[in-house]
Amino acid sequence: MTLPKTPSFRLEGKRALVAGASSGIGLACATALAEAGAHVVVAARSADKLADLVSALTEHGLSAEALSLDVADVEGTQEAVAANGPFDVLVNSAGLARHSPSLETEESDFDAVSELNIKGAYFLTQAVAKGLIEAGKPGSLINISSQMAKVGGLDRAVYCATKHAVEGFTKSMAIEWGKQGIRVNTICPTFILTPLTQSTFDRPERKAWIEDKIKLGRVGTVEDIMGGVVFLASEASALVTGTALMIDGGWTAE
Repeated sequence: MTLPKTPSFRLEGKRALVAGASSGIGLACATALAEAGAHVVVAARSADKLADLVSALTEHGLSAEALSLDVADVEGTQEAVAANGPFDVLVNSAGLARHSPSLETEESDFDAVSELNIKGAYFLTQAVAKGLIEAGKPGSLINISSQMAKVGGLDRAVYCATKHAVEGFTKSMAIEWGKQGIRVNTICPTFILTPLTQSTFDRPERKAWIEDKIKLGRVGTVEDIMGGVVFLASEASALVTGTALMIDGGWTAE
């Protein structure tokens, strides 16, 4: 009997671009991909934080370099990706949230969140895909979305709108680029405890709402995302495209 062979989760020989890598989920994704064998280009606006991350990764024997990048700057992003690519893997964790009741949404907040979460994400994904197509290479492009791409949330109308949009363009891009072997997916985390989200957990009514919705009975940590991003980046997910990996503790199951 010939047994099937499990596809590899390893990423040796792959170059991965991780945007928004200076903290939180992006930092965890960069670490996971590097641990799986990829050479990781960590990108963000903060040069100092990127330098610290690269030092930490290389001290652990991992392969990494830094790239200063503001995803909201479309022209600058396109130039940086063209100059430093092609990238076999993209993880876009750059994002912004400005929460408020819908009746109190300011136009400036709407524009700022949309510019980064939709426009920036769209053109970063496009730029990496262009590099792959020009090089005749397949690839895996991953946008960090949110469980809020599937549901609504208190004081989160703008944020939810942007994440729903990310799911939409992900599906369309997956359809368009499938023949080139380019897969496009999202990861949709629940509330992940990081320094940036701590203020939400400090509000008792919000903390109670979150804990009630997460069926596994605990909030997420950045480690909960790491296995999923390696799966989507690797050949283990070779037939997965145009879809969302829910890492939400069962929030959206109902």
